[in-house]
Amino acid sequence: MDSPLRSLIASGTKLWLDSIDPDLVAENRALGASGATSNPIIVADLIKTGRFDADLEDLLQEGLSDEQIAWRLTDHLVRHAQEVFLPVWQTTRGNDGYVSFELDPLLEDPQKGPARAERVKRYIELGRQWARGHHNRMIKVPATPAGLEALEELVASGVTVNITLIFSMRQYEAARDAVWRGAQRREKLDAFKSVYSIFVSRLDVYSEKAVPQLSPAAQGQVGIVNAKRIWAANKRFWEQNRTPLAQEMIFASTGTKKPEDPPWKYVEAFAGSDIETNPPATNEAVERSGRKIERRIDQLPPQAVLDEIDRLVDMDALERTLMEEGIKKFADPQKALLHLIGTKRESLAAH
Repeated sequence: MDSPLRSLIASGTKLWLDSIDPDLVAENRALGASGATSNPIIVADLIKTGRFDADLEDLLQEGLSDEQIAWRLTDHLVRHAQEVFLPVWQTTRGNDGYVSFELDPLLEDPQKGPARAERVKRYIELGRQWARGHHNRMIKVPATPAGLEALEELVASGVTVNITLIFSMRQYEAARDAVWRGAQRREKLDAFKSVYSIFVSRLDVYSEKAVPQLSPAAQGQVGIVNAKRIWAANKRFWEQNRTPLAQEMIFASTGTKKPEDPPWKYVEAFAGSDIETNPPATNEAVERSGRKIERRIDQLPPQAVLDEIDRLVDMDALERTLMEEGIKKFADPQKALLHLIGTKRESLAAH
């Protein structure tokens, strides 16, 4: 019998790992994962293990700053994961096998980030810089005002993008339309690939606090309903604007936040299409479950539940709140990573 994760893949889902830990990349590749994504929390957690102290010492000897070390180490880890998934990219002719590289989150720092025009300029510069020379690297750009404004130019110049921090249909449509404008400025669309990372579990955390009057049938379904509706809109758009490669949704934030929720709640809900980036612990729990996962992506709750969600959940307020939280969760881990490297600098120098 197929393992649970292999049944997920057999249902039509591409399984990407929410980590670039070399050991976990190898382990999940063996389970059928075909891509990965990175962020500062993942890099910081890897540094904390001590496994990369030798690399850090080499970088310190080059006289690099904490910020330079953070980016060099991130680049090194992403490159390693890219090598693992490159055969997938080659076999699928660019339709899978990617590793996402997140641009500098401090551009969105509410306290110290630059003005919007400068943010846009830096996103374009950094996106081109970190994409240069890579076949299967995706550049992660947040769906903030500045990130959205940078998309057309990035895509027009040949950069493959993963638009992240998407919580609403409005953000998705703004991102998709900017990406499509950029794609149409390319000479040809053969290598054009884009993905849209829609966050899921954070919406259910929000609705539990902000919309406690939702019935038990609707509470805990907001993230799933929202993501499935965006998935359906994405499918319709690209059916009308066909491209050689698939332009796909990534279902992100698929780890459950409530102890009583089964760890496979979101994994099963989106089975059957596009991409899931699952945390390593979620993949482990799903694999241990022994469940056979089948297509559910196009199944929505009963109409009464949908009507209740539409009536009671203010999506503008939801997006506003989650973006404020998301930008903080975006910038703070980068600050923590830089602080950690500074601490490591001192401890390694003391040896």
